[in-house]
Amino acid sequence: MKSILLFLIKIYQKTISPDHGYFPILRILGQCRHNPTCSQYTYESIEKYGILKGIGMGLKQLANCHPWGRSL
Repeated sequence: MKSILLFLIKIYQKTISPDHGYFPILRILGQCRHNPTCSQYTYESIEKYGILKGIGMGLKQLANCHPWGRSL
């Protein structure tokens, strides 16, 4: 299950992600203010901490993805 989820994140990053993807036209929407990006942070969290905690950490990062959010 973990490897499937990590694979799906990589598919997202390689296709429709504005920061990682092959469609530069989507960069009009802006770049991610977090480093690493939310998808990469979630990927690394799932890899290191497992599915449940990794997804939770990724959602916390994503919740801060707005103009008034803080960087983690």
